[in-house]
Amino acid sequence: MKTEKEKAILMLKTCRGQIDATLKMIDDRRYCLDVMNQILAASALLKKANKLILKQHMESCVKNAFNEDDSNEKINEVIDLLNKIMK
Repeated sequence: MKTEKEKAILMLKTCRGQIDATLKMIDDRRYCLDVMNQILAASALLKKANKLILKQHMESCVKNAFNEDDSNEKINEVIDLLNKIMK
């Protein structure tokens, strides 16, 4: 079974391929909505990869911080990140 890290890497590599394809579509003067749909697909992959990395962070770094009574810093980091996501 693939780890979250491996899944995130695969998603990011796939996204890179989609971005390259999108650039080629623009060069080829493809239909604007097709280009936009490709951008949306790449954006969705980035979001999924980000969620997987956040999950891994919560299950490892944040969990370890709670076990070591050093949770305030990790909580603040996650809150700062969530504030960026929710803008």
